[in-house]
Amino acid sequence: MRRISLWAGLGLAMAVLTGCPPSYPNCNDDSTCSEKGEVCVQGQCQECATDANCKEGFTCQGNKCAPKPPECTVDNQCGDGRICEAGKCAEAQCKDDSSCPSGGKCQAGRCQAPTDTCASNSDCGEGQECSAGRCVTASADKCDWSPVRFGFNESSLTSEAQQRLSDLATCLKTGQQGKLTLAGHADERGTEEFNLQLSNRRAQAVKRYLTDLGVKSNAVTTVGYGETRPANNTSSEDAWSENRRVEFQR
Repeated sequence: MRRISLWAGLGLAMAVLTGCPPSYPNCNDDSTCSEKGEVCVQGQCQECATDANCKEGFTCQGNKCAPKPPECTVDNQCGDGRICEAGKCAEAQCKDDSSCPSGGKCQAGRCQAPTDTCASNSDCGEGQECSAGRCVTASADKCDWSPVRFGFNESSLTSEAQQRLSDLATCLKTGQQGKLTLAGHADERGTEEFNLQLSNRRAQAVKRYLTDLGVKSNAVTTVGYGETRPANNTSSEDAWSENRRVEFQR
């Protein structure tokens, strides 16, 4: 009788030890979490345990995948012989004029077209603008004052924004009139505090890029309005894209 009781007790203990697996979000291994695309971390299903669990361009922070911060926003963050392109450091296009084709000029690591012909203002020398394919004396009144746009949750400048600001810097250095205020804005998503900080970072990023290109720092101020001054009051991807901006106020 005692043997029967002993074997029954052992059977019950084994059933407890090898019973049904825990249910989500509790886990013993990744198999419990895989259906949700997650991994098991210290007995709980989480989005990630290491950066390897996140898609490219994201990093694991607090077991959540978050966008990696940009490697750079301006050229001087990349060191000698390198330039900033779309948030990443890259090798400079040129070291001197001999590295540029068709008689182009090497300026700040980038090849510029010859000064007698041009495709955009950046192809011309300081104090000039591109008009009808020729470099002529620039006028501040003709500067492109349309807002600079940003990606979602981003304060780094895209290559398109960098080109825009290069043209604007050339125009400003020719005939800057009074003070210039850079007004940063964000879309409605996120907390008010986060959006205010984000809008300030965007304005500061534009100022850094302009001053690195020779615009006088004491003539440029920045302000962040967060989500309080939308250009488009609707809630859609197009509206949010329109609201993620830095405006130029003269």
